[in-house]
Amino acid sequence: MRGHVIATATVAALVTLATPGCTAASDQARAPAAPAAPTPGASTPAGTEAPAPEPPAAAPSPTPSYALSTAPRTIPAVREHVPARGPGWKPAPQARVVVAPDDKAALADEGKLLAGELGLGYAESAEPGPGDVHLSLGAKGSGPAESYTLDVKDGRVRIAGPDEAGVFYGTRTLKQAVRSAGSAPEGTVRDGPAEPQRGLNLDIARKHFTPDWIEDRLHEMADLKLNQLGLHFSDDQAFRIESDSHPEVVSTPHLTKAQVREITALAARLHITVVPEIDSPGHLGAVLRAHPDLQLRDAQGRAVKGAVDIANPASAKLIDELLREYRTLFPGGAWHLGADEYQALVVRDPEASFPQLATAARQRYGANARVQDLATGWLNDRADTVRPSGKALKAWNDGFFAGGVAKAADDIQVEYWTGKEVGARPPLEYLREGRKLVNLNDEYLYYVLGEPNQFTYPTGQRIYEQWTPLVLRGSTAVPAQYADQILGGRLAVWADLSGAQTQDQVAAGIRLPLAALSQKVWDARTPTLPWSGFRSLADRLDPPGAG
Repeated sequence: MRGHVIATATVAALVTLATPGCTAASDQARAPAAPAAPTPGASTPAGTEAPAPEPPAAAPSPTPSYALSTAPRTIPAVREHVPARGPGWKPAPQARVVVAPDDKAALADEGKLLAGELGLGYAESAEPGPGDVHLSLGAKGSGPAESYTLDVKDGRVRIAGPDEAGVFYGTRTLKQAVRSAGSAPEGTVRDGPAEPQRGLNLDIARKHFTPDWIEDRLHEMADLKLNQLGLHFSDDQAFRIESDSHPEVVSTPHLTKAQVREITALAARLHITVVPEIDSPGHLGAVLRAHPDLQLRDAQGRAVKGAVDIANPASAKLIDELLREYRTLFPGGAWHLGADEYQALVVRDPEASFPQLATAARQRYGANARVQDLATGWLNDRADTVRPSGKALKAWNDGFFAGGVAKAADDIQVEYWTGKEVGARPPLEYLREGRKLVNLNDEYLYYVLGEPNQFTYPTGQRIYEQWTPLVLRGSTAVPAQYADQILGGRLAVWADLSGAQTQDQVAAGIRLPLAALSQKVWDARTPTLPWSGFRSLADRLDPPGAG
């Protein structure tokens, strides 16, 4: 785990690390053997009188004994389990989920959700009763972010964490333990994520996904302890969220702002950040249909697909108006600026092909400036528009250029997806610059509808057996010394051929890849459970077709 070390048990032999298995609660209690009966025909010694028979003593109550417990079976697997002997815990008719009055403002949502899922009552009380599940917040800073402790002892469950997200993840572990084995094993789980960013990226621009479908994915992600949903909602094909400032760019069908608010509210309750993306200065075809005067044209006057003219101040004005409008619609703590595949930079000589961009670059950055410097200035300007909101800023890796006069702002996280595009660089170049990277490796994590351009649908098995967050490009890992700069990863759904699959087929197709990703961003170590066992567990926890 990066940034902290989870405490281990004093006796290492009694600690199960990331090893899902059967629970102690399923073991049968074993009573001690009964005392031997008297031997028939035994005689009394000579010269003595046989004593009067004594009333039989009451049989002692058997003392149950239990096998040492094993870790709960969950996805992702817990990182540490300290086993114990005992019956474990299972839902009972009178059991409740209990939240201390001091914690009710923070944990009532988590408590009520778990109670509904397990068929338990809900109460606010300082102390849990027999069979109860107790949720509590520890002192701030008492553990790493998103970590938790789950203790099963004396017929009760206690879940505690330093923040609401940690307690919530503890409830996900309990829910999965009950679903996989009917009960939670005796002992203590100490758990938390290896990576701070873990999630799913969804292209809702090229394919409309219904609000209900998106909300189903949020619930699926939450159970897998994933915490980011990227929404790419503007592209050449469509612009999919209602706009007040520029209604002329919006496509049909689209999400209304009311629907977006419902999605972001649910995400917040499930501790998921929704990361919106208005991609620019490329991928703006839907906007350009309503504003053809902003279209980038080459020296021969030919329109460049999806690209706005970044030398035209009106282009920046329109995009900034959209950015400001949507900043408040998405209350989460991150924003994606796009910046990939600007077509002016994929030609052999951008300065010759686009003289107006070259002139604007020199005017702004000096005689040695090139078109790439103007594109970098565009990225920095859009970052300046969003930065006052306090959101973390992101951009695709092929929007960061080497050797230019202008340099992308240091606080923009690199979303690394490719080393194949023109201008894209190997991941080590970004890491050596000290940049933070998020892994969206198109070799393992790109689910591209219709499989165009030599893409193939990712499989859970490949992710589970071959990929880690260090594998940023192709199948080769970067040196482990850069692990702290890699913030996590997301599985990305791209709707290049939007009609190739229905949204239900997409859900079925990403189910196992998303589960495998969740395991590897929660704990990058080689899993102890083989793929066949992992897949069986995934099918038990989230049966195919259940969503």
